Amino acid sequence: MEFSLTEEQQQLKDSLRRYLDKTYTFEARRQQLKLGAPASDKHWRAFAEFGLLGIGMPEQFGGLGATDNAVEDTAVVMECFGRSLVVEPYLSTKVLCGGLLRDHGSTAQCKQHLPDMVAGKKTMALAVHERAGRYQFRHASTTAHRDGDVYVLNGNKSVTLHGATVDTLIVSARSRGAIGDDDGISLFLVDRNATGLNVKSYPTFDGHKASQIELNKVRVSTDALVGSENNSSHAIEHAIGHGIAAMCAEAVGAMDALIEQTLEYLKTRKQFGVAIGTFQALQHRMVDMFIAAEQARSMTLLVTLKVNAENVPERRRAIAAAKSLVGQSARLVGQQAVQLHGGMGVTDKLPISHYFKRLTAIDLTFGDAHYHRGQLGEMLAVEQ
Repeated sequence: MEFSLTEEQQQLKDSLRRYLDKTYTFEARRQQLKLGAPASDKHWRAFAEFGLLGIGMPEQFGGLGATDNAVEDTAVVMECFGRSLVVEPYLSTKVLCGGLLRDHGSTAQCKQHLPDMVAGKKTMALAVHERAGRYQFRHASTTAHRDGDVYVLNGNKSVTLHGATVDTLIVSARSRGAIGDDDGISLFLVDRNATGLNVKSYPTFDGHKASQIELNKVRVSTDALVGSENNSSHAIEHAIGHGIAAMCAEAVGAMDALIEQTLEYLKTRKQFGVAIGTFQALQHRMVDMFIAAEQARSMTLLVTLKVNAENVPERRRAIAAAKSLVGQSARLVGQQAVQLHGGMGVTDKLPISHYFKRLTAIDLTFGDAHYHRGQLGEMLAVEQ
């Protein structure tokens, strides 16, 4: 099995790295966040021109084609984004919502949304989690009732990434059954400016934006139903699996950047007249960071290969194992980088603290390391 990048993937990685290193500098990002801008239109247009929004999308809707390498290509992009702490809504728009529409949307829905998404003219967000459900999207108390040729949505969604700044939301709601049931969840396309939709935005500690969404008698047509009624649980789970694979790759990119910057600091920071990188104890800690990052890279490769596996238990095990180990590695690498920089490591002026914050947020999104270890343990116990 070939684990190295293809020639096309290497070219994509090199060109995207050059662009981000030149234009998406740490200081430029800080200024963007200070202005309260959750995303840059300039960078979003550039991502579209690079073809990043068309990866895995059907050619008939402007994409690059749904190839077997689409997941790996997305991982290449996300790793580059992790190195540069990109805050644009690529994960929510292309990976989560774009994937859902591609796989489960009607031809009319794909024709309406995907070409504009691929061209960088439309952003989207997935609203499937609720306050009482923690990481369980099946804990859906938001309801959808059929009223003639429309659905009426009522309820609340929590921690919706980029929910206040996108054009369209894909919202989950219970159209049948009780809270927690696997069956009975449906997905709906909801315009960001729909009557009865109230979105409260707030900054997350890693520089991104999230939202609390209230749906008060929001009416959407039956054409807004994504996939089949009452049967969207597996579609959501699969989309979140792709999101986890992408975020694992982003974490690897952030860990690589932390290791490089920490190593450079150890080479230049002097104590007792010598570089502190010559101290054996600190060298051992750098080795621990490197090993943790390489383990995370290996598990990210595994999950990108397994995220589309037809064997559902095998796919679930790979996702849980990867999210758990990557979260654990991210914590170790982030903590060591901060400690090896001393007090400077926690200041806002150094990138170190920003990488650590982003890695912490990645760990918490879609289930932290502890949660996924529990999930993996339950799955293994059932198989015994």
